[in-house]
Amino acid sequence: MRYDNDNIFARILRGEIPAFKVYEDAQTFAFMDIMPRAPGHMLVIPKAAMRNLLDADAQALAACMSTAQKLARAAQAGLGADGITLMQFSEEAGGQEVFHLHFHVIPRYAGQALGRPGQMGDMDEIAALAKKISAALESA
Repeated sequence: MRYDNDNIFARILRGEIPAFKVYEDAQTFAFMDIMPRAPGHMLVIPKAAMRNLLDADAQALAACMSTAQKLARAAQAGLGADGITLMQFSEEAGGQEVFHLHFHVIPRYAGQALGRPGQMGDMDEIAALAKKISAALESA
């Protein structure tokens, strides 16, 4: 399978589609999921074009994991999350819907189940959560 340069995450990276950015470095970009499964649900993507875990290089994977860890710690500090769920799906049979490598960093709260997938979140709430996470990153 080939990488599609017009997938939604590639378009976000090019600035063609807006996103609630939480963190960015030379290799990764992290932003809020607009269909959150829990408050503070974020996505980490490499800036390089790669379809998923199966074609990613080790350096990109390491960079994504480093960013995911930073976000997880910031979610605990800034949002009071009790735990973190980290998810990655590869290929359609594995549950992947957007074919640009991405990791879901989902803050978890005791006694609260994950929400249903595919439900649009409240954009004002998502923006406010992004600010709290970004502030926690800056103070770390």
